Amino acid sequence: MSHLTPVLLVHGGAGNPRGGVVDDEPAHHEALRDALLAGYELLAAGASALDAAEAAVRSLEECALFNAGRGSVLTADGRVEMDAAVMDGGTHEAGACAGITRVRSPVALARAIMEKTPHVLLVGEGAERYAADAGLEFADPKWFVTERERLRHAHESASDAGAANPPAGHGTVGAVALDVSGRLASATSTGGVRGQLPGRVGDAPVIGAGTWADDLVAVSCTGTGEQFIRAAVGHELAARVRLTGASVAQAAASALTALDGGLIVLGSDGAAAMPFNTALMYRGRAAGGAVQTWIWDDEKESDA
Repeated sequence: MSHLTPVLLVHGGAGNPRGGVVDDEPAHHEALRDALLAGYELLAAGASALDAAEAAVRSLEECALFNAGRGSVLTADGRVEMDAAVMDGGTHEAGACAGITRVRSPVALARAIMEKTPHVLLVGEGAERYAADAGLEFADPKWFVTERERLRHAHESASDAGAANPPAGHGTVGAVALDVSGRLASATSTGGVRGQLPGRVGDAPVIGAGTWADDLVAVSCTGTGEQFIRAAVGHELAARVRLTGASVAQAAASALTALDGGLIVLGSDGAAAMPFNTALMYRGRAAGGAVQTWIWDDEKESDA
């Protein structure tokens, strides 16, 4: 098999920031770039797409700017509950976890579940017990809570006391990769929705909804998770490519219709799309030695 040029896409969530302003845009660009470099260096050295996608997402989980890992939003109870998933397009194997409160890298736990257990999805206490058995790193639950999210939780708890519909707030991080062998993989991690009911699970760890990879496409989604679950967005997009011959861009645009959020998708030929219908989506691409990052809708991606 002839070797392909590896490609890596990342996202740090889609949304509509209050006042249309993002605090410290340069820091967000730097964090996206760090994640791209973490994954692409592996791809350039011949590592698997799964290795690269996981490495990119782990980098974003460590960054307090995004809603995943450290920096996750707080539930209605003022706690962090994290979800993650990985999928290997070459084997169709997948792993996921939900309701995680102490595992430093939920995406690493998702991969361990995929590779070392007969299961796809583990949740809550059972998932964390397995993480301990697997030798994964833990952190104090307080480590995940940033001052930013603590203040937002306190403010919204006060201003929305008794409200029938608590304030929304969502975001996710993810990566999709194509390695030199032509294999695809996806990885997604999230802290869920700000103010969510304890125990709520979004689309990120639901295989076929927020995370999907097969031999034709790899997808990672971000947005209002319940909508993405109901529409089975990841699988729907892949089915459009497989069954109708649609391009990656066409299938992505169709799959996102009437949803709030965005996604990144990569085809087995290196074709990529990063559509979203919010004000912004933190996103970036590494390919052929070039690393590019974008935030706003009017920052159009190019191959330059």
